[in-house]
Formats: sequence, C-alpha cells, structure tokens
Amino acid sequence: MSLAIRNATPSDAGLICELVQALAAYEKLAHEATAGSQDFEKALSEGHARAIIAEWEGEPCGFALYFFNFSTFLGRRGVYLEDLFVKESHRGKGVGKALLSKLARIAVENDCARLDWAVLDWNAPSIAFYKSLGAKPMDAWITYRLTGAPLAALAKGAR
Repeated sequence: MSLAIRNATPSDAGLICELVQALAAYEKLAHEATAGSQDFEKALSEGHARAIIAEWEGEPCGFALYFFNFSTFLGRRGVYLEDLFVKESHRGKGVGKALLSKLARIAVENDCARLDWAVLDWNAPSIAFYKSLGAKPMDAWITYRLTGAPLAALAKGAR
C-alpha cells in the first residue's frame, strides 16, 4: 500500500470541490457548501488558498486546504488549516496524520510560528486524534462570523 501527498494545482479544483462536498455531508453542513469548482480554481490560481491532496495507490482519498495568516502577538506568519478530510474508506490508515505532518513541514519551512485549525465540538474522533498529536484546544476563544446581510450592513457603516 502506498500513500502520496502532493500539492494541489488549479486543475484539481473539481476534485477539491467533490471532497469539500463529502466533508460538508459528514459535518451535516451540506446546505452551507455552496462553492463550485470555479471558486476553488480561482482561489488556487490567485494564491488565496493552497491545498494538498492525499492519494492512496494513485487514487485521491483526502485533502487539506490551508492559507497563511499572521500573528500580531508573535510577529510571524502561521498556517491556518481551513479544512481537512479523509474519505471514510481510508480512515485509520494514517492519511490524516500524513496530511497534518505535511502541513507542519510547510509551516516550519516557511518560518511560521504555528498551525491553527478549528473542529466541531461534537467531532470526538477528530478531537481525540488532534490531542494525540499534541494539539491544544483554545477553549478561551470564541469564533465569530459575519455573513450575508449583517456583513453588507457593517460594510456600509450601518449599526
């Protein structure tokens, strides 16, 4: 059995879209996954997002999509893992760990201070996996998000 991790290119946009749809279904958020392959192609082409693809014996079995962020406290870049997904048929084979290991190498090679990500609070298998790697939950932080009408209203200066 062979596992390979490779950098995604804009031509992988359709594959990434399929894997994102599978992730959204797993997370019970399929109704929120509205991005199409053209969105991923554009994001990868313009450098707004990067991705790595896991292949098991030449067949895609998972991915990680990430981007660089910046820590004002540390004064250095970081890697933010937006999404990581491994197909159910390939879980338990070390694919997720290989993807995270590759991301850690990317962070180290780019002089990044940290690797961050979020996980849904009900996803006990992933939480246990992340903790087994030495990752620490950031329990004191609450994530906020603006979308749709509230985002547009704030952009216009509305209260």
